[in-house]
Amino acid sequence: MLAIRLPDNIEKRLGRLAKRTGRTKTYYAREAILQHLEDLEDIYLAEKRLEAIRSGRTKTIPLEEVMRRYGLKKTLLSRKSRNAKKA
Repeated sequence: MLAIRLPDNIEKRLGRLAKRTGRTKTYYAREAILQHLEDLEDIYLAEKRLEAIRSGRTKTIPLEEVMRRYGLKKTLLSRKSRNAKKA
C-alpha cells in the first residue's frame, strides 16, 4: 500500500481525467508510476554501465564485432562505409 500527496493542480487534473474516462484516479496514478519506474530503471542501468566503462571496469564492443559474432548482415554498415568514402 502506498499513500502519496499530490499538488492540488495535479490532483484536479487527475480527477478530471478519471471522470472523463470512467477510470479511477488510482488507475492513472498506478499507470504513471509504472511507466516512469521503467524509465528510471533504464536510466539507472545506463548510468551504471557508463560509470563502469569510464572507470575501465567494462569495455565496449564495436558494433561491427557484435554483428560478426552473431552473423548479422552489414547493410547499414556497408551503406555507412560507402557514404564515408564519397565524402
